[in-house]
Amino acid sequence: MRLLSLFDSRARSAEDCAVDGCSDRGSASLEFITAGLLMLVPLVYLTLTLGTIQSAALATEGAARQGARVFVQAESTTAGTAAARRALDLALADHGIDPSGVSLSISCSPNPGQCHTRRGWVTVDVAVRVPLPLVPPVFDLRVPLAVPVEASATQQVSRFWGAR
Repeated sequence: MRLLSLFDSRARSAEDCAVDGCSDRGSASLEFITAGLLMLVPLVYLTLTLGTIQSAALATEGAARQGARVFVQAESTTAGTAAARRALDLALADHGIDPSGVSLSISCSPNPGQCHTRRGWVTVDVAVRVPLPLVPPVFDLRVPLAVPVEASATQQVSRFWGAR
């Protein structure tokens, strides 16, 4: 008898909700869309940001490596610097990075004043600041809106350099 009264109270409350309109029918799809968007939008932005930073890392690494290679094969330091700059522009353009904000530095050892010496070492450093995607530069937030990416490559000048 007690069990029957329990079912009766549930039936009455369900009937009361049907009359009052307190049904949960249809709210699961709304909850799924809301929760899905709250989780999906940051995940997509994170994926886009990581892809942009990875692309810049590959571009700077390739630019530094190719810049060092063409520098050690050039006829002079001036020609080598120009060739390294062209290689840098080409490598960055392949990845869609604006080469105007990129810094290129070339250092030589063991003689810093004479880069093209036999068996000398030439180091090319490339640094770029990658802006965060979908963030316009007009925002003056007190946080950085770009990620610095740097790469370095070292090549040895041929022991036969100058014997051409």
